[in-house]
Amino acid sequence: MTVIRGRDAAPGTPIRLEGVCPVEDAEALASLILEDPTAPVDWSACTRIHTAVYQVLLRFRPSVVGACGDPFVDRWLAAPSSRDE
Repeated sequence: MTVIRGRDAAPGTPIRLEGVCPVEDAEALASLILEDPTAPVDWSACTRIHTAVYQVLLRFRPSVVGACGDPFVDRWLAAPSSRDE
């Protein structure tokens, strides 16, 4: 799994996207965001992101930390802005 967050993580602990994030990670990411909407998402270690995972970020608008490690996304797509912006 490339969507990572500790089981006993305190509220607000970042959700990390690491390595290749395939379509199967979209549901896991959505679940973690719904579980703790205050948790930022760090996608700087993500080397490839499926569009479904990106769509989850667009839909739920968590705070996104860093630049995306996927060269295509970093160059062509904007980081989803958080609900607070």
